[in-house]
Amino acid sequence: MSLTANDLILFAHVIEAGSFSQAADRLDMPKSTLSRRITQLENQLGERLLTRSTRKLTITDFGERILEHARRLQDETEAARSLALHRQVIPQGTLRVSLPPEFNQLSVVPLVCAFRREYPQVRLELDLSARRVDLIAERFDVAVRIAGRLPDDSTLIARQVATLRNLLYASPRYLARHGTPREPAELAGHTGLIVIPSSGEAQPWRLTRGAEHWEGMLETPLSCNSLGLQQALAIEGVGIVGLSERFAHPHVDSGALVPVLPEWSLPTMTVWCVMPGRRLLPERTRAFVELFRKTLDES
Repeated sequence: MSLTANDLILFAHVIEAGSFSQAADRLDMPKSTLSRRITQLENQLGERLLTRSTRKLTITDFGERILEHARRLQDETEAARSLALHRQVIPQGTLRVSLPPEFNQLSVVPLVCAFRREYPQVRLELDLSARRVDLIAERFDVAVRIAGRLPDDSTLIARQVATLRNLLYASPRYLARHGTPREPAELAGHTGLIVIPSSGEAQPWRLTRGAEHWEGMLETPLSCNSLGLQQALAIEGVGIVGLSERFAHPHVDSGALVPVLPEWSLPTMTVWCVMPGRRLLPERTRAFVELFRKTLDES
């Protein structure tokens, strides 16, 4: 026997309303549908819950006993709905977030401080690593990814939170030793610090200035999947690196890096917040994405 909790709750509504007509009006459903559902419930239970007449409904002894369970279900359903509404208003629970390690140098500290200040009932679990996590298998709520575009995946949804303009940078020490390129063709013979994407193959640099384009692969002593490492090596004078203006800004201000060919730019990249493709996002997830977007705008 397979009982439906919804049908038990419908039975409680019928008793409270005193008739099928009034219950159907309150529930905004056809009277015939409501009557059929209660009849099906009686058939499943094997006994009558109500005695029907043209003038009134009379609940049976068995119906009285079932009504206790139906009302308990009704109360628990209302409590669950109230809890869900409360959680939508006040973010709480645990939020698991995957971030590229580069954000440790740019936005994580102000983001975490602001989030803790505004949403103290949410427990943050941050994973800073270059690996591409499996959001569903590893139960992550949000993964921050930097890419021109993302692969199609019907199990995930993605929100664009920022666009990064990318330029070339080097340390003054490196340029004093090797010279400052004035045109992209002069990059030949320079050392490039290349970041390997998730595909595993180093990509040539593609530079654009208005309608002009240049593409080339520089000699590189080290390829890796850590932009943070390549940035540190560039600061130490090892070579030229491609960075977003956001990441390079504090190092340019300190004099550790200077732009190379500043009129030429690398392809822009997009910062995405990727989430499991749920129909309704928890409010804590929405709050994080919005605050993350605001933090990037202010950085």
